[in-house]
Amino acid sequence: MLTARDAADRGADIRTRTRAVELRQIDGIWHVTVENTITKSRSEIRARVLVNAGGPWVEQVLASGAGVNARAKVRLVQGSHIVVRRLYEHDRAYMFQNADGRIVFVIPYQDDFTLIGTTDRDYQGDPAKVKATQEEIKYLCDSVSEYLAKPVRPEDVVWDYAGVRPLYDDGASEAKAATRDYVFELDTPGGAPLLSIYGGKITTYRRLAEEALERLEPYLGGNAKAREGWTGKSPLPGGNIDVSALPALTAELQRNYPFLSVEHASRLAHAYGTRAAKVLGSAKSLADLGQSFGATLTAAEVSYLMTWEWAVGADDVVWRRSKLGLRLSAAEVATIDEWIATKAPHESPLLQAGGRT
Repeated sequence: MLTARDAADRGADIRTRTRAVELRQIDGIWHVTVENTITKSRSEIRARVLVNAGGPWVEQVLASGAGVNARAKVRLVQGSHIVVRRLYEHDRAYMFQNADGRIVFVIPYQDDFTLIGTTDRDYQGDPAKVKATQEEIKYLCDSVSEYLAKPVRPEDVVWDYAGVRPLYDDGASEAKAATRDYVFELDTPGGAPLLSIYGGKITTYRRLAEEALERLEPYLGGNAKAREGWTGKSPLPGGNIDVSALPALTAELQRNYPFLSVEHASRLAHAYGTRAAKVLGSAKSLADLGQSFGATLTAAEVSYLMTWEWAVGADDVVWRRSKLGLRLSAAEVATIDEWIATKAPHESPLLQAGGRT
């Protein structure tokens, strides 16, 4: 999300909750029909160059009329995690190796919790419907219980989540052995370039993006040249601060907004970095931040997430933009959805303009 925010700040047109319905070429130009999944409105984007970064759906994108027979294949590998109440007081992480050769991490999480993961298993089906299975949850519990003084049981799990890794299919026999490297496929059906991306992960995404532009440089036209190696040292929005300075930022927020508790100021500092003041604006009191939803979440923060981070519902706010869902009740989460629906639809540029900012 922060990468998208950074791109928008640099002039990109970001459209979330939007899917590509059809791809076609006319006179060497890509025409992409897109549909907003909320409003169902459709529009067309024209471009000289198209990058297919569809992740698990990379092959489906190509099947939308691109005119390309994919040579590479994607291998879907499911990874699941569990979260339990804090297992120990210190802030160190553990790496445990199981008898099957898999590594399982145990990591302090969100101050009061512990994160355990991850699994590796081939996945079949719709990537949007992936969820941690009972088998995986038991596997993770059993794995770490071999090492921890106090066993972890499935009933201790307060939250679980799963994702699908869209790996390049290199023919490995086991999911855990499949390559994590990324692979590019460059096609020019009808003359216009289409770059499809297979694999990749968060630890290499910036280098992947730079290399993608390097591959496309001959097609950019004129004297256009991919900017050389700048993203490695460019902080994302709010990240222009050393992690060791977060306590100082927390103290600064409390000086400027003395109505904030230490807990509230610290959470905002960790979540938004130097952009935290944008959330608080000109507030002179806690009441100025609007309705309180619990766990220090206020209407002002929800409005910020809608305006600047494309949030359109409570799940976006409490899970995708934060992990406050670990601290809020179902009733409190429902109240956020009610507030968004009745008090702030005008604040969401996504709902206003079909995903544009």
